[in-house]
Amino acid sequence: MCFRLSSMLMFLLVAHLAFTQEPPSSLPDQPSVKELLERIDRLEKRVNELEANERKIAGRAASVAQQPATPVQSEQPDTASALSAHDHMPSSELQQVETRYPSLQIHGFGDVDFSATDKKGLNSGFNMGQFVLHFASALSGKVSYFGEVSFTAEPTTYELAVERSIVRYDYNDYFKLSFGKYHTPIGYWNATFHHGAWLQTTISRPEMVKFGGSLIPVHFVGAQAEGNIPSRGLGLGYNVGLGNGRGSLFSKAGDSGDVNSNRAWVANVYARPSRLYGLQVGGSFYGDKLSTRPGTNLNEWIAAADVIWTKEHPEVLAEYANVHHRDLATSETFNTTSYYVQVAYRLPWEASKWKPYYRFEYIHRPVVEPVWDFSTTPSVIDLVGSLVGLRYDITNFAAFKGEYRRARSAVNEPNVNGAFFQTSFTF
Repeated sequence: MCFRLSSMLMFLLVAHLAFTQEPPSSLPDQPSVKELLERIDRLEKRVNELEANERKIAGRAASVAQQPATPVQSEQPDTASALSAHDHMPSSELQQVETRYPSLQIHGFGDVDFSATDKKGLNSGFNMGQFVLHFASALSGKVSYFGEVSFTAEPTTYELAVERSIVRYDYNDYFKLSFGKYHTPIGYWNATFHHGAWLQTTISRPEMVKFGGSLIPVHFVGAQAEGNIPSRGLGLGYNVGLGNGRGSLFSKAGDSGDVNSNRAWVANVYARPSRLYGLQVGGSFYGDKLSTRPGTNLNEWIAAADVIWTKEHPEVLAEYANVHHRDLATSETFNTTSYYVQVAYRLPWEASKWKPYYRFEYIHRPVVEPVWDFSTTPSVIDLVGSLVGLRYDITNFAAFKGEYRRARSAVNEPNVNGAFFQTSFTF
C-alpha cells in the first residue's frame, strides 16, 4: 500500500514538473523541486503512521473481544469518527466507547402457595408467598452492582425489604471485593438459594436457614472478599467478611448499624474438585458478640460444614451447624445443634420434568438458652421432622411442587402433619 501511494505521488509530481518548470538554465526552480521531494518523504512517513495506527486499532479490538462477556449494550457509532477517536485513547477508554455503562437487567420471581395442616389454630388456604426482583448492572469492566428486593404477603399489607444490595470490584479470579448486604456465607444453602422459591427444589428452606429464623444469621452487612485459591484440580475457593452483627431483632441484620461496638466476622472455605464435577465440600466459621439486654453480653461462635452433590442423578445436600453461646459474666456455655439431609432424583422420562425428593432435619437446643429465650416466644425450638415431595417443571421457568410434612417441635408435643402445594416461577 505504501509503495503504490508513493509511486502515485511521484508520478503526479513529475507530471507537474514537466508542464510547469522553466528551462534548465533557470536555477531558482531547483530549490522548489527539493522541497517537493521532502514533501514526498513527509507524506510517506504519514502513510506509515496511519498504517501503524490501523494495526494498533485492530489489536485493541481483538483484546476487547477476548475479554469476558458482560451484560451490556453495544453502540454503533459512525466509522470515521470512531477511528479518529480510537487513535487518541488508551484501551480502558476504548472499551468505554464500545460498551455502554451502566447496563441494567431485571429479573423476577414469584410463588403462589396452598397449605393445610392438623395443627390447632392454624388455618388452611392460599398464600401469595414472596414477589422478588433482582437488579444486576455492570458499572464498568470490573465493577458491578446487584440488588434484591422482596414483597412478602402479610395479613393487612405487603412487607417490603431490601434483601441484598452489593457493589463488587472484580480484580481477578483470586480476589473480588464487595460492600453491602449479603446472604451470610455460612454453609451451602444460604449462600446458594436466595429469595425466589423457583431456585430451590423444595417448597420451603430448611428450618435452620429459614427466612425470619434466628438460628443462623441469614443476612450480613459489611465488606466481603472472595475468590479462588490456586489449587490445581481441587477447585478451592474462599469467602471472608467483616461487618455488623445481628440487629436488636436477632432474625434481622444490622442494616442501620451494629447494636454494639464489636464487629462480626465470617470465613468460608470450600473445594469443588474438577474430577468430581458436582461435588462441593466446605466449612464455615462465624463470630460475634451479642447484647441481649443491658449488662448481658455473650460471645457467639458458629461452626458449620456441608457436603453437596449437585448432579440431579441423584442430588444430595447435607449441612451441619453448631451455634455456641458463652455468657461473658458467668462463663456458662450453651450449644444448639442442627442439621439436615436432602436427597432428590430427576427422573429420565418425559424430558426429565419430574423430580421426587426427601428431606430430614433436626434441631436440638438447651432447655434454657438466653439468646433464643430473649423474646416472649422462643425464636429457636427443638425440631425433628421430615418431608417427601415431588417437583414438576411445567417449563424451564415455572414449576409445580407438592409436599407432605410430618414434624414434632418438642418431646412431649404431638406430630403435626400437613400438605403443601406451590406454583413457583421466574421471569
